[in-house]
Amino acid sequence: MYEIVRRALGEPADVDDVVQETMLRALPELRTLRTPECFRPWLATIATRQISTHLHRRHADAERTVPLDEMTGPPDADTENLALIHVELSAHRRKTVRAGRWLDPDARALLSLWLLETAGRLTRPELATALGTSVAHAAVRVQRMRNQLELSRSLVAALEAGPRCPQLTAVLGGWDGVPGALWRKRITRHTRSCADCGRAADELVPLDRLVVALALLPVPLSRPATVLDRPARAGVTEPGLLGQLV
Repeated sequence: MYEIVRRALGEPADVDDVVQETMLRALPELRTLRTPECFRPWLATIATRQISTHLHRRHADAERTVPLDEMTGPPDADTENLALIHVELSAHRRKTVRAGRWLDPDARALLSLWLLETAGRLTRPELATALGTSVAHAAVRVQRMRNQLELSRSLVAALEAGPRCPQLTAVLGGWDGVPGALWRKRITRHTRSCADCGRAADELVPLDRLVVALALLPVPLSRPATVLDRPARAGVTEPGLLGQLV
């Protein structure tokens, strides 16, 4: 669960807040679960809702966010080392991470779940349960998210091309550097019809080759024990099951 939230939000303070809120909502209802198999999708559902709520609130209220060319800082030294190995080794992976910031809030939450699925940490039925929908409709939503991510990857490639397309520079007049849905539409409207920007996108590694490398980083073993770890020690559910998610 910690990994779902961390990948969707990135900022350590935001991650801690949403993880705490998720567990505060989950713990009182934990005893109502009938089987251990229900735990993963049930907790993922709560986490996804909290992520979506947080992203919508942040999107509506924040006047400034992290600039496009600034990488999100990791929560601690151990995670930093893992991030360097699993994410930052490739320029293509870094571009995909930055492209994720252009996704709509709901798509960002879904991307986090989908990466768990590609890493073998979540099944498609569990992903569907977390979304509160059928497996068939979950597949549709995943495909829509992937389409939006592909557009965003092309957008980032065009923005970071050197030299940048002069026409794209003109399109960017008035942009404050903060990713958003309106500017995503404006920029992709240009990149879809621009040969120069298209060539920048053509150099991207196909997404299917990157998803394994972009699989979520494990939580460092040195992370201090908190109230979030207590249910496993108290025997509320299977320790191994909780340990994989929190």
